[in-house]
Amino acid sequence: MNIFGQIIKDARQAAGLTQDALAEQASITTQYIMAIENENKLPRAKVLFMLIRALKISADTIFYPEIQHADKKREYIIHMIQLCDERDIQVVTVTVKALLDIK
Repeated sequence: MNIFGQIIKDARQAAGLTQDALAEQASITTQYIMAIENENKLPRAKVLFMLIRALKISADTIFYPEIQHADKKREYIIHMIQLCDERDIQVVTVTVKALLDIK
């Protein structure tokens, strides 16, 4: 059973990416993605890092697959916030406060 390959495939599909698009974003070949997803190929650490970044997933998704990551939308939002600069954080903070005040 190729658990790692299935995790990558599921994350890729959830991100709405084709194998070609993921390969381009991770700076690897489409054949490499296919080998990971279908042939039990385990990538080098550098490639794994690039895949995690391109898929915008937590490393826990790969290293602790038994932990259920049920709220993918919140996890994705948190990931995006971590990529923000200080000005963006201020905008996000004001926006979230405004959304909460509406409720």
